[in-house]
Amino acid sequence: MRMKSLQLYKIACAFFMTAMVGCTNLDEKVIDEVLGSDNANPENALAAAYGQMGNATFVDHGNVFAMQEYSTDEAMLPTRGSDWGDGGTWRAMHEFTWGPANSVVTNTWNNLNSGITKSITAISTINNTQDFTNKKLFMAEARALLAFYTYHTLDLYGQAPYRNPYVTNAPLEVRKADTTIDVLIKEVESLIPDLANIKEQSTHDGRFTKQAAYAMLADMYLNRAVLKDRYSTTGFKFDEAAVDGNGSDMDKVISYTSQIISSNMFTLESNYFKNFDIDNNTGTELIFVVTQDINNLRSSDNDFAYMPMERNQKPSPANRGTNASCTTPEFYATWDNNHDDPRFSRHYQYTDGTWFMNDGTDVSVPATTTVANSSPSLPWFHFNRGMQVGQQYGPIPVSSTKYQMTSDDRIKVSKLFCEKNTTLPMDFTPELNFDNPAQAVFTQAQINRGVRVFKYEFDPEKDNGTSNVDIPLYRLGGIYCMRAEAYFRKGLTQSAMDDINKLRTSRTREALYNNVPGKALTSVDEQTLYNEIGFELYWEMYRRKQMIRFGKFEAAGTAKPVSQPYQRIFPIPQSTIDASKLFQQNDKY
Repeated sequence: MRMKSLQLYKIACAFFMTAMVGCTNLDEKVIDEVLGSDNANPENALAAAYGQMGNATFVDHGNVFAMQEYSTDEAMLPTRGSDWGDGGTWRAMHEFTWGPANSVVTNTWNNLNSGITKSITAISTINNTQDFTNKKLFMAEARALLAFYTYHTLDLYGQAPYRNPYVTNAPLEVRKADTTIDVLIKEVESLIPDLANIKEQSTHDGRFTKQAAYAMLADMYLNRAVLKDRYSTTGFKFDEAAVDGNGSDMDKVISYTSQIISSNMFTLESNYFKNFDIDNNTGTELIFVVTQDINNLRSSDNDFAYMPMERNQKPSPANRGTNASCTTPEFYATWDNNHDDPRFSRHYQYTDGTWFMNDGTDVSVPATTTVANSSPSLPWFHFNRGMQVGQQYGPIPVSSTKYQMTSDDRIKVSKLFCEKNTTLPMDFTPELNFDNPAQAVFTQAQINRGVRVFKYEFDPEKDNGTSNVDIPLYRLGGIYCMRAEAYFRKGLTQSAMDDINKLRTSRTREALYNNVPGKALTSVDEQTLYNEIGFELYWEMYRRKQMIRFGKFEAAGTAKPVSQPYQRIFPIPQSTIDASKLFQQNDKY
């Protein structure tokens, strides 16, 4: 288990144009004890670049997650009665009515730009510091982070800012996706010799390692055709020659994913949901993550668990969900005949053998687990994981420290009703049925609708504030998905099916179902492959890219009209356009 440093420092950062997010002195934490030498400036600068990933960018539901998930069939955030209206900001992401002034568009741009800025600052600081023991490693990591933030900005917006970190007062440049994707690929490939293997040189999955580089290169090659020809109406050229001329894009995806798979450094978790547990930093599958830790030194976020849970679903008497996001009928329907897949759902078993069934048969569960660091000690109720559908059951608090209890001092399980409509049963329905089919708006009498995704474990030590759950950016399951897709695009259907079946059969159901593994497929076509990637990677900020590659992003769906190719990327925020003539607004915005 890696160490999570508690060292605090202050860094003053200077951003390079008014179009980017402003800057003040920010408290960050050094990412590891290994960054604790006498060369404080390089350490702090690199830590700040890493820290930006967890400063909302990749952990808050309203940033990269909103753009990669709420714009797809996997997730949406409708207006629910008196909640989540916010001027239509959230439902606009699903209704495809966003514009340059949308706060999600602006905040995500600012946060990614902040990551670019902090990475450039780290590169410049490391470069200008006299040689020290970790200089080559730190430089490689800083350059990799610059490529990482830039890639995500290009993917979402089609352009990204850049300033040469090796030249004093270098002019601001605007990088474009179609030309810069090859530059980024060459850059990351060049860094591999200087990056550490994971767990060497005190690295871990929260640091950018060789294995993170292989994963990112596979990701970039898989999506290279899209970034080079964003608005194509005739299909993307996935068979284009690779940047170095050795093989095709898909050959490179296969090569880089195979380096990870064949290294035996990672193994698939039999319990799929272990990847998203509070203690997932002890797992075997995570390659590159946003490290999160509940302390007073750095922000972290419980949003991916907090947002889908109803306000009356309370993992502790003091904490709750917020009744916001859900999945769509279209995505839920892809699971038809696959509800026994170990990735669909999982029951929780208490230490005395009690299973929480959540089907009306539960009477009580033992009060044997407590919330960490709570004073007075708070009981911890464990909700099931995965897709939650139908009437919900759970504990009812009688105070901020106690649940209703049975006569034998167990937590009483009751039928749950919605908090803001106390006569409305908490019945999560696959159907959404908006009164106006074109608008994702529910009345107060409809706020129970929508299947909820409990993929990430709710950390009851805090509610939406902070969490110990590390957020996976690259993990082994996703690597198998990338390779399977690359095999399929090359016509190697059997190899693609082998990788998909590796995922299916490596995952097992809980002991309630005798730990049976998932069922192997006997054939794979394009739709089956598409569904299987969704089964493995839902709620992980991959769906938008996947839908675009498979030609499904423009399709109409619940509260979404047929959209146009120009909406495959988002507009540059109006504040940036107003502040700088260097940026030109994206087509049709």
